[in-house]
Amino acid sequence: MTDETKPVDGLSEAEAKAELERLAAELARHDEAYHGKDAPIIPDAQYDALKRRNEQIEARFPALVRIDSPRFKVGAAVAEGFSKITHKVPMLSLDNAFNDEDVRDFVNSVYRFLGQLPDQSIAFTAEPKIDGLSMSIRYEQGKLVTAATRGDGTTGENVTANVKTISEIPNTLPAGAPSVVEVRGEVYMAKEDFLALNARMAAEGKQTYVNPRNTAAGSLRQLDSSVTASRKLKFFAYAWGDMSDMPADTQHGMIETFEAWGFPVNPLTKRLGSIEALIEHYNAIGLARAELPYDIDGVVYKVDRLDLQARLGFRSRSPRWAIAHKFPAEKATTKLTAIDIQIGRTGALTPVARLEPITVGGVVVTNATLHNAEEIERLGVRIHDTVEIQRAGDVIPQILRVVESPANAVSFDFPKICPCELKTPVIREETAGGMEGVIRRCSGEFACPFQRKEHLKHFVSRKAFDIDGLGEKQIEFFYGDKTLPINQPADIFTLRERDEANGLQRLKNRDGYGDTSAQKLFDAIEARRTIALDRLIFGLGIRHVGEQTAKTLARAYGDWASVHEAALAIANGDKAAIEEMDALDDIGPAVVEAIGRFFGEPHNTGMVDNLTAQLTILEAEKPAQDSPVAGLTVVFTGSLEKMTRDEAKAMAERLGAKVAGSVSKKTDILVAGPGAGSKLTKAQELGVRTMDEDGWFELVGVTPGG
Repeated sequence: MTDETKPVDGLSEAEAKAELERLAAELARHDEAYHGKDAPIIPDAQYDALKRRNEQIEARFPALVRIDSPRFKVGAAVAEGFSKITHKVPMLSLDNAFNDEDVRDFVNSVYRFLGQLPDQSIAFTAEPKIDGLSMSIRYEQGKLVTAATRGDGTTGENVTANVKTISEIPNTLPAGAPSVVEVRGEVYMAKEDFLALNARMAAEGKQTYVNPRNTAAGSLRQLDSSVTASRKLKFFAYAWGDMSDMPADTQHGMIETFEAWGFPVNPLTKRLGSIEALIEHYNAIGLARAELPYDIDGVVYKVDRLDLQARLGFRSRSPRWAIAHKFPAEKATTKLTAIDIQIGRTGALTPVARLEPITVGGVVVTNATLHNAEEIERLGVRIHDTVEIQRAGDVIPQILRVVESPANAVSFDFPKICPCELKTPVIREETAGGMEGVIRRCSGEFACPFQRKEHLKHFVSRKAFDIDGLGEKQIEFFYGDKTLPINQPADIFTLRERDEANGLQRLKNRDGYGDTSAQKLFDAIEARRTIALDRLIFGLGIRHVGEQTAKTLARAYGDWASVHEAALAIANGDKAAIEEMDALDDIGPAVVEAIGRFFGEPHNTGMVDNLTAQLTILEAEKPAQDSPVAGLTVVFTGSLEKMTRDEAKAMAERLGAKVAGSVSKKTDILVAGPGAGSKLTKAQELGVRTMDEDGWFELVGVTPGG
């Protein structure tokens, strides 16, 4: 167990000191990423857990509290490119509550500090915690003079020119406002505006943004205010800094004053008198979260009376009179608006839930996987339901449960016909035991346009044709393109010829390309015009034909003409051809059937003919039949010093041996390098012939490096 995973109560003083040093550096790094660069590295919950651990260690070892303790820090340093503004009243952060018990502790601590019994005599405001960028806007004599970000809590960035482009923020205050006013709140981007911006960026071939919060922060930090003006930023007012006079004596009264002055304030803000009422409002906001036009990550509770706020005062970096009740990390509730069917490369139909946009774990989620028809039935999910979703790391979001099912909820009928233009039947394959499987597939293969694009992505993948500069992103760019389409593999190899006939619309003149990048792409394509037989077979994307199966077929048939002839014969039901292929090692009935089905589709055979006419296909290296290891099964283990693992494998296969990854009774030879462990032990137990690298080279008659 490392210091960073060891329970706090089990740490020694030396371990605690080292852990506090690690946490200070780690949290400083994340503060800079989040506040300074608008690019968080970890989810909020993980960040909060690091801070809680730091506080727990400091509470147990108060003598070890560091000068640079995260407890004393707010935000991050001012970014380069902006002048600095010092806040007359510091902009501090809030402590967090993560469950109902934390909220009870907060309220009870307020009563204890003030010496009052918890008789509901103290009112609190409860307002949504907007996920945006904190802002302080200063007015003098009714005119907006400066606007600054939080920065490190003491000094912020001067973003006055950019804030003046936000239409919701008044440039002047009405008559009667105090001579000095600092209104504080949150600059944010509405979900609708964020999605529209991303759609525009994608249409222009530019990089899209991850979430509204980072986009709002980045937009506000533009050195060119015209960029900020184009981003449709919004603002909610909820606090204040330096004030020459207070126009109200309660938190709620100040919010009403801001609204009267022309500032947007959040309509979900309420004044409440009990713990139960606070928690009930929190739950209600959480349930409505998906339908809000902006992102929130919790609810903030504040003591309402300002004189009580003054008595409660502050800790080192947070007020005693306020706390943020955070929503559970990585989960959220939203409305399911539709269920669509996606078709993968192998024709599998996967239902996808379309959701009202919601930010989960720092990413805007608009859909979630439903896996298959059985999963829809198990969850009991219907269109228009409110559902709870979960996102873990980079995993595709999933639906956990139905939260609420309205009267207008509609059941989903899984299609029996593929939604592609071919309208081919959806088949449900049998499992090895003869039962119906859960996966339903379009029977159209490469002819299905949905599968075609995924086939193309597979075709250019690393273990297939591996064309430098032509990956999944570029296939998306070229597929269906009106000027220079790639709709089948052969189109890749006619790309240069077609481009040269395009005049002003040539690739080098399009966004994302230039003379050099276009030429590099054409050269990379040309380099793959000569291809190994096994790479071609694998690149066709035939179901059940993986990398190893493609190599087996290439070695067995030797050249493309023989492979093609056998495949067409199998498609025509030739029993001899079927038996011949089925007899090959590692080839079974499922592979033979898949090859027959693929080459039995005229569209597929036409596509293959078009492709092979563009290629020079190398014959497979024929294994040496007189090799001393021909037909034997070899396993390599340990750290090979005179050849890489790939070289060893290729050598063995070239000599006619079969290479396995684990030792069994069928293993004939184990070649063990330094550090060989369990495989060597097992080989010795089974009586398998073992040797080192020198022994291997001596056996096969090859000189190392030769």
